[in-house]
Amino acid sequence: MNQKELNFAYKVRHALNESADNLPQPTAERLASARKIALSRKKNDSALRVLVSPRRLAGEAGGILNARFSWLARMGLILPLIVVAAGVAGIYQYEQQRHIDETAEIDAAVLADELPLSAYVDHGFNAYLAKRGE
Repeated sequence: MNQKELNFAYKVRHALNESADNLPQPTAERLASARKIALSRKKNDSALRVLVSPRRLAGEAGGILNARFSWLARMGLILPLIVVAAGVAGIYQYEQQRHIDETAEIDAAVLADELPLSAYVDHGFNAYLAKRGE
């Protein structure tokens, strides 16, 4: 309760106490019995305390990911990095294999074809081979 509500409650109590002496006897007896019944139904104060967790942000994970260093939280960070690294390694291997296949195809074509020896020393032919090999 704030101070304003507390002051109002004290004023009401004071006004009721002043007029309590002027009540008729049957009304005073009914109020007394009602008070006894209300006090008998009042719950006892409990010594138990409830542990309330701190407020959470809307996007924050809860439950099993709540622990700062849980293994699942660490996997959530490491697993995407492993997937990206495996993807990059796979792309690198694919490109290397493609380059090897193209070079082998050019070598097979050169070896299977009957070219004069002067073709191998021609700078244009070497440029053609270099361009095809990329």
